[in-house]
Amino acid sequence: MNDIAPITDPSTPPTVALRLHPTDNVLVALRSLTAGAPLTEGLSAAEAINSGHKIAARPIAPGEPIVKYGQVIGAATAEIAPGALVHVHNLGMSDHQQDYGFATAATSLAPILDPATFMGYHRSSGRVGTRNYLGILTSVNCSGSVARFIAEAMARESLLEEFPNVDGIVPIVHGTGCGMSGRGEGFETLFRTLAGYGHHANFGGILLLGLGCEVMQIADLVDREALKDTARFRYMTIQQTGGTRATVERGSAILRELAAEANKATRAPAPASKLVLGMQCGGSDGYSGITANPALGVASDLLVRHGGTSILSETPEIYGAEHLLTRRAVDAPTGRKLIDLIDWWENYTARNDGEMDNNPSPGNKRGGLTTILEKSLGAVAKGGTAPLSGVYRYGEPIDQPGFVFMDSPGYDPCSVTGQVASGANLIAFTTGRGSVSGYQPVPSIKIASNLDLWQRMQPDMDVNCGEILEGTSLEAKGEEIFDLLLRVASGEKTKSEAQGFGAVEFVPWQIGAVM
Repeated sequence: MNDIAPITDPSTPPTVALRLHPTDNVLVALRSLTAGAPLTEGLSAAEAINSGHKIAARPIAPGEPIVKYGQVIGAATAEIAPGALVHVHNLGMSDHQQDYGFATAATSLAPILDPATFMGYHRSSGRVGTRNYLGILTSVNCSGSVARFIAEAMARESLLEEFPNVDGIVPIVHGTGCGMSGRGEGFETLFRTLAGYGHHANFGGILLLGLGCEVMQIADLVDREALKDTARFRYMTIQQTGGTRATVERGSAILRELAAEANKATRAPAPASKLVLGMQCGGSDGYSGITANPALGVASDLLVRHGGTSILSETPEIYGAEHLLTRRAVDAPTGRKLIDLIDWWENYTARNDGEMDNNPSPGNKRGGLTTILEKSLGAVAKGGTAPLSGVYRYGEPIDQPGFVFMDSPGYDPCSVTGQVASGANLIAFTTGRGSVSGYQPVPSIKIASNLDLWQRMQPDMDVNCGEILEGTSLEAKGEEIFDLLLRVASGEKTKSEAQGFGAVEFVPWQIGAVM
């Protein structure tokens, strides 16, 4: 990534490389460098080095730990000279046994006595929505096309013009619901996900649509989850209704009734404690852990101080940094639940012929990241400094405020799907390489980690954290993010919403055999 012209003039005064912690033996290039370019501490670049990449701050012997953020991110696989690039050719994974120190560093944050408010949709459940959509939720992939046919029929009839308080119609389709066991981990995960969307506060009305013969039976969802508010929730199957055409006609009539009910909802003041923020990072780079992620961490802490909830996820992307979270757990059992998840993932990847260091992605590496240990240390910065108050399964309802963790893959759409199912009514998504996605029915703000990305993809980005490298404080940028979250929760559209994203990013986590 060449976001700033290479430094060639020895008299150039700006800082061009940064040591993040006094014990680090690498620096981070703040701009692209040519060989011989002067660095800090009397060093010069031994070769051309791209911005965001690591530079050896001193001689490093083969096998010696590489330290960044004051933490081990791997070990040298070859001798590394001062000023040389430290990356995939000379840095590999290493043992990373950690002292979990359960609950030894949990420090409560001072509550804000005059909490902020936003304008939201108050639901009978006590939760507050940030949007007011109609959803067509499918129990199985076999009903996905018909769900879209119903949405298309409503668009042709210009339904939303009649009901201005309804934000849109979201057909929620996926690729599973059958060809799976009717019990066990995979079934329960999908069940929680569908039930969570059925209850979500950002829906003013839901039509649950099945085929009729699938493993994920509509009757089970309705009976077990008590989705029986007929003013906001209806259900039907294609087989029982009489086929595709009859289902589209009946579904369209039902959706019109649901729209009339949803249109009665209006925004009203709500405390920030009703916000549930899902935090994600995707397309991360060498700056993500320095700018965007810690700035989001400041916003997360602010939300917690206002009595709200923030959710960190992507379990494979905290691997190697989990000890920073277990130390902040409110008690030892909460910290142990997190380590149980790490153990599950190690077993899960091993039995599927993978390994935890399959992550970072090629794009992450082009942006300066090398090992999962390095990526994870930057990723956990999204969680700020608040105590870890809970650990949840994928899609499990979040039932307490504060900073919490929800288990999920690192695959962004899948992870966000779980957070939404768990109750997130806002998403904050940091990125260094660039991400274009949205997550209806929940608005998502995009936070750029560097100036180059901001300049190249500004129509997709909501916040420029590249300004942190130009002197803006993390605290100021975190406050900016928090203020934007309040505005978006009150109805301001994000860049992804304005471009129409969110129709294809419902990706439930599929676990288990496909049969």
